[in-house]
Amino acid sequence: MKKELKLTINGQPCEVFVRPKTTLVELLRDELRMTGTKTGCQDSACGACTVILDGKAVKSCSILAIHANGKEVLTIEGLAEGGHLTPLQEAFLDHGAVQCGFCSPGMIMATKALLDENPNPTEEDVKMSIEGNLCRCTGYVDIVEAVLTAATKSNSEVKK
Repeated sequence: MKKELKLTINGQPCEVFVRPKTTLVELLRDELRMTGTKTGCQDSACGACTVILDGKAVKSCSILAIHANGKEVLTIEGLAEGGHLTPLQEAFLDHGAVQCGFCSPGMIMATKALLDENPNPTEEDVKMSIEGNLCRCTGYVDIVEAVLTAATKSNSEVKK
């Protein structure tokens, strides 16, 4: 039996009916066709499915959709506004932190949550924020540099 679910996704109210065992990543990808969030391991090991739920980075494969009832979900599709990438997304491109791209949405969402909470992270802070996200292409150095650059750029824009 399906249950009604009311939540906000990328700033838009959403009402859907889901089976009780539907995960948040299944709702996003299969029901709502928001395929930017990737499905990798399906057991919280890879971080490809990371989204922001009520301000916190979470692995959407390990959360039942019904637990998002009444909450706000931000996915990679909700970041760019008016066709313009965020400084974080631009920094990922500029630093070559996007290789095959499979981990990129999860990495970006995990680090966005970090920057929202801590706009001046240290290298160690960035490493901790992506600890549960796997990348097979970049070796993480470019990702860390991209996040630190985005933080610096965002902070300098705020001061203007």
